[in-house]
Amino acid sequence: MAITSNPINQNGALITAQGTKTFFNITANTLIKAGVGRVAKISVVVAGSGAGSVHDSATIGAAGAANELAAIPFAATTVLNIDMPVFNGIVVKPGTGQTLAVSFI
Repeated sequence: MAITSNPINQNGALITAQGTKTFFNITANTLIKAGVGRVAKISVVVAGSGAGSVHDSATIGAAGAANELAAIPFAATTVLNIDMPVFNGIVVKPGTGQTLAVSFI
């Protein structure tokens, strides 16, 4: 199943994903969703001392550099607009000391 890019409205503005589900209080490597979907946003609720990452992977063990979608900065709390499709699943690996929340489809 292919995932197409986000649609554009009649004014040419990109419509970004908002996420229909949320996973809270992520402090350890977590499989958020198995299968096709989209990572919408990641909120760094608690800053840490190391960067985290989000991956297109069906398992935590298979999540690595080859399927990393984005790095999650650690120095401050923030909300990241990732808005990327996944084909295998969503794995989030928080950095040392981080607490994250993920919005996804």
